Amino acid sequence: MVHKIALFNHKGGVSKTTTTFNLGWMLASKGKRVILVDTDPQCNLTGIALKEETEDDEARIENIYNTHSNIKTGLAPAFESQPRAIEAVDCIPIEGQEGLFLLPGHVGFAEYEVTLGIAQELSRSIQTLKNLPGAISDLLEKTANKFNADYILIDMSPSLGAINQNLLMTSDFFLVPTNADFISVMAIDSLSRILSKWSSWARMASANPILKEATYPFPEFTLKFLGTIVQNYRIIRGKETAAFQTWIEKIENTVTHKLVPVLEQNNLLLPKQVYTEQDMNDSFTLTKIPNVSSLLALSQGHSTPVYALTSEQLNQKGIVLKANQRKQNEFRETFSDLADKIIALSSSYAVSA
Repeated sequence: MVHKIALFNHKGGVSKTTTTFNLGWMLASKGKRVILVDTDPQCNLTGIALKEETEDDEARIENIYNTHSNIKTGLAPAFESQPRAIEAVDCIPIEGQEGLFLLPGHVGFAEYEVTLGIAQELSRSIQTLKNLPGAISDLLEKTANKFNADYILIDMSPSLGAINQNLLMTSDFFLVPTNADFISVMAIDSLSRILSKWSSWARMASANPILKEATYPFPEFTLKFLGTIVQNYRIIRGKETAAFQTWIEKIENTVTHKLVPVLEQNNLLLPKQVYTEQDMNDSFTLTKIPNVSSLLALSQGHSTPVYALTSEQLNQKGIVLKANQRKQNEFRETFSDLADKIIALSSSYAVSA
């Protein structure tokens, strides 16, 4: 059974795409079959995974988009009333890691936002648009079955629109990447208010007989919170700077005192013991990832995770090379531990459920 995990924060610039790519690669390296789904119209995950360095790369990507191998054309049968059913997408194998695949994004995916928004207002137009709320879930399930996937990681855009509402509420799990800054504190506060509304909507949608009997049925609402990731802070002499430590503490306090009560009220948490077994406390912090900006550009340029860059790809010498290799090792350990936690949390819930 596939586990659909949404990476969501309606604040931009919190490294959702970087996290999705590095986490997916690590899960695949541990023997899992993983599909990365790019649902952000900016298509940054698609660009990283497929490379966009040369004219040959551009031609290859153009050929991919001339087929049905992307999120928009995969959903077109439902959203554009085409005389065919939704079928599994032909995902693209990601070079360098067996078992890792990409469901490419599409700039035009955002064109479906308004129509989906109307369809999700359950009191209106429900008969004529009944197939839309369950269409995205149907596409992902069929694609997961085709590729025998263990995990689907969904890289979401920074918005509170209908598409993100649908993606999040039809996922099995979600995690929230954050930066150690004031805007991330605001975003978590805002998310606390949004989740109650969206969860209420999802429960009504999953119980609605019209949506349950649609061609693409709206799935049962089973969403659970995995935790937060705090990243992009600066390390000096092996420790976070005082300013960043302050913001990390404020993020964790906001999660504990504002987000967690909402999660509890809406039954969005796993059993407490499951988190405790992964050494997670009431702040629900999965991991903390310091800034590695000097390596990120190389990682994206080579379509390779930070921790998997070779010495040739680093193209450095002496002290600089050793320093970056040390950062790589730390990054590898961090993502290995994160992947292990994700596997344990999702598997424990699947067994208990």
